[in-house]
Amino acid sequence: MDDTQGNSGFAPLDREGLVERITNRLSQAIVTGQLAPGARLSESVIARDLGVSRAPVREAARLLESSGLVSYIANRGFFVRQIDAKALDDLYELRIIIETASIRRLIRDGLGETEAQLRAHIDRLHEVAKPGHDMLTQVEADMEFHRALCAGSGNPKLLAVFDQIATETEFSIMVIGRLYDDPAKMAETHEPILDALRASDETLAVEAIEYHIEVARDLVTQQFRSLEEGKPTP
Repeated sequence: MDDTQGNSGFAPLDREGLVERITNRLSQAIVTGQLAPGARLSESVIARDLGVSRAPVREAARLLESSGLVSYIANRGFFVRQIDAKALDDLYELRIIIETASIRRLIRDGLGETEAQLRAHIDRLHEVAKPGHDMLTQVEADMEFHRALCAGSGNPKLLAVFDQIATETEFSIMVIGRLYDDPAKMAETHEPILDALRASDETLAVEAIEYHIEVARDLVTQQFRSLEEGKPTP
């Protein structure tokens, strides 16, 4: 995004929760493709269009850098990150580690109110799989289920790591344009995880979450490699 373009497409913001709101606005623009991979985040243009100073825009960009959506290049500024298949593979490996740990803690300490939350998130996934819902809504519903797993673990560090990489995961899926051909499959793949948790079967639950994330890992990295090579995705 160059200063010479004149307009970033953003409407002005008021002052309450400024940095958080700028971060959310930019994050959504990146995930939805309004700001494409490799695009420059012009602080002056964004600040002008949002009706704020450059300082909160810069702070928001730093937060996006920590979440993996933005990269900083010395003497050039902030740019929307250009991800590759290796980075995505590493991302999903980290998800397997933290979500497996969360599953083990849930089995050890009991599901409690997390059971109803997970059920509600799966119901939501089934609902947004129907016609009339866009892909971003489906991906966000997917991530809410996994966030509930980490939140239910009772370990705030696991939740903090998940929150740090959640938007990057959404971004990766939106870049490739799809995960499953049928959105209903995304909802269905969560059912075995909850079933195993309800049965208090740690081995089965760990296998279920590992299989679920590994399938997504393979789909995302395979499709992304096809994009990198300029081949049609299978």
